[in-house]
Amino acid sequence: MSTHIPVLLNEVIDGLAVQPGGRYIDCTLGGTGHAVSILKQSEPGGQLLGIDADPTVIENARITLSAFGDSVLLVNDNFVRLEAVAREHNFQPVHGILFDLGLSSLQLGEAGRGFSFQTESPLDMRFDNSQGTTAADLVNSLSENDLSRIIWEYGDENQSRQIARFIIRNRPVRTTLQLAGIIEQAVGGRHGKIHPATRTFQALRIAVNNELENLKSALSQAVGLLGYEGRLAVITYHSLEDRIVKQFFAEESRDCICPPEAPVCICTHKARLKLINRKVITPELSEIKNNPRSRSAKLRVAERIMKRNEKFVSVGKYYILTQVKSRAWKKQAIRKNLQKEVLTM
Repeated sequence: MSTHIPVLLNEVIDGLAVQPGGRYIDCTLGGTGHAVSILKQSEPGGQLLGIDADPTVIENARITLSAFGDSVLLVNDNFVRLEAVAREHNFQPVHGILFDLGLSSLQLGEAGRGFSFQTESPLDMRFDNSQGTTAADLVNSLSENDLSRIIWEYGDENQSRQIARFIIRNRPVRTTLQLAGIIEQAVGGRHGKIHPATRTFQALRIAVNNELENLKSALSQAVGLLGYEGRLAVITYHSLEDRIVKQFFAEESRDCICPPEAPVCICTHKARLKLINRKVITPELSEIKNNPRSRSAKLRVAERIMKRNEKFVSVGKYYILTQVKSRAWKKQAIRKNLQKEVLTM
């Protein structure tokens, strides 16, 4: 079994400003490395809601995090339902939310999942194997144009048309090594340190799990769940994800998002976030040496802001009354009273 090493661990804990008694959500539980550290740093009284779309991850986490007892709540679900999951488990507002968008070492190394082209495996790539479409379904049913588009848009692969053409010629494609071999043949062999199948596998995984659209939705939901000065931290591993996060943070950190040519502001948009790190955080050379998979990681952190007179914070269909400057929402008894008051509004 592969050993999971959490990426940018110290930077994440600092970015989230983890504190004793805090409530946190790990939206991509993975190998639980970040979750363990958050729980330790938030003792005594800290709580963690861990979410993951992969049921195997949740099963492993129940063992790994069992020592923390009732401080941990684990939910097998996709983070696109973040707001609903938090509401269903009365886990709102929170002090911090983490998204680590990379695959864990356990997922890459697990037989039969199809995430890696290093070993023979069915071409699956689903985080949740109860969902319908697999990577094999895509490569064996899409037209050349559609397959090329996915490989180009989600993998940033310059030879997407050539790869798609070779895949079509060699259908049916059933396994990871078969697909990797086809891609290698399409691009004329290996060039450099990065395997030629890397970008195509990434693109298919993103398409199978609808990752980018889910991320856009989840980020917006996350802001609504944060209490005053709550932190949102996101680790990305490729340019498409990072662009989404960067643009979202930029938009939510300014009051007006009207086009530059607009003579006056008509959007009525109000900033909900303050950037904590204007320059993206990347791993030190020592971390990359110890964990090569961290080399492409980028961490961005933002903090929830509210106007002094802001009365309501949107949480799905409900509104949670908050006493902003007093931070009274952090006390459990007061928080429950505030939530009860919502029902009478």
